[in-house]
Amino acid sequence: MSQPFIHLDKIRKTYRTHDQEFLAVSDVTLDIQEGELVSLVGPSGCGKSTLLKILAGLHGFDSGTVDIGSLENPFTPGRDIGMVFQQPLLLKWRRIIDNVVLPAEIIGLPKKETYERARELLHMVGLSGFENKFPYELSGGMQQRAAIARSLVHDPKLVLMDEPFGALDALTREKMNLELLRIWGESRKTIIFVTHGIQEAVFVGSKVVVLSARPARMVDHFSVDLPYPRNLELKTHEAFGEYTRRIYKLLGMH
Repeated sequence: MSQPFIHLDKIRKTYRTHDQEFLAVSDVTLDIQEGELVSLVGPSGCGKSTLLKILAGLHGFDSGTVDIGSLENPFTPGRDIGMVFQQPLLLKWRRIIDNVVLPAEIIGLPKKETYERARELLHMVGLSGFENKFPYELSGGMQQRAAIARSLVHDPKLVLMDEPFGALDALTREKMNLELLRIWGESRKTIIFVTHGIQEAVFVGSKVVVLSARPARMVDHFSVDLPYPRNLELKTHEAFGEYTRRIYKLLGMH
């Protein structure tokens, strides 16, 4: 096995207020290889988003170590991370293509090449012809596709997705799962995908990490040995059911 792209060792995070403190993440140890699509699944409020923010460099942590990249392939959080949130968070006064280029604009990448890449990405996410629309002219699913394109425009090494389809209706969410897998297949980015949907975690992930109720403790992680490209029929297969039952048992829901 090659050196992991991400190595977490005994990460621990406590939140403190003026009169109390609570443990949000407890002793999480994990290796992620470059190019994996890792689903991070657990109950609501268990610390999944906290762990994601630690990886993004947005939160500190009390103890443990986080290593991303290597000496041969160094990692700079401000340059090498793309983020997708539950809401698209598109700026309503900017056209779609101008929203997509925003991260590259902030870090000062060349304008001409950035707009060319933004058009390529909008084509990849199925939004060719919508470049000059405003966010309100797009459906929720289309806005989230634009947000995914935005997360890739500066060619990050790592994409962090925090329940990106949680606000969508069930049918659109399933379509976006398929869209995500197609985009990952084309881009081969390392993606960490946070969800509290057990079936969603298994369906999209090449690996699943299961976190317990707060404080988030890693109770299991395993590779999902199901073929790509995946389609919705896969959810009827026995192997898919075995993986989902495994997670239900780990979370005490069997």
